Amino acid sequence: MSRHMFNASALTMLGAAVFALSLPPAPAHAENAVDQAWESTKTGTEKAWDKTKSGTENTWDKTKSGSEKVWDKTKSGTEKAWDKTKSGTENTWDKTKSGSEKVWDKTKSGTEKAWDKTKSGSEKAWDKTRDGSTEAWDKTKSGTKKAWDKTENATTDAAQDVGKWGDKTGKKIGNAGESVGKDIGNVFSSKDK
Repeated sequence: MSRHMFNASALTMLGAAVFALSLPPAPAHAENAVDQAWESTKTGTEKAWDKTKSGTENTWDKTKSGSEKVWDKTKSGTEKAWDKTKSGTENTWDKTKSGSEKVWDKTKSGTEKAWDKTKSGSEKAWDKTRDGSTEAWDKTKSGTKKAWDKTENATTDAAQDVGKWGDKTGKKIGNAGESVGKDIGNVFSSKDK
């Protein structure tokens, strides 16, 4: 029973009591009936109040206990979720860091190899060009038309060789770059790492 209902019941009983007192006096046996009705109403109201009070206390105890259990479970679940999130983040960072280091090592190694090949090829080309120029100059110096034709042919051949070498070198550098790019792509797309 709510407090509002209790107040309404008490007012009703008070109104009934005032009404009963405003009636003309009743014979002796009737007065006894009013007293008995009043006692019965009073006793019933007290029992109803006791039951309402007891029920409210029991409900509060159960609500409080349930709330504590729910809080404990929520707190525990939140801590477990945080631990898993924290652990997962650390693992992800470690894998990302490790993968980046591997990619850098492969890129660095590939770049060094490409540079070594480019440097070596440039030196060979320079040696050939220098040697061809020296020979051409010697023949030109001799003043013969034949030497001039050979110089012209040697220069043309050397230029074509340099052009072919440039194409080959460009393709090798491009292939090395593509290979490094694929390695990088494989590192980041690998599900094992």
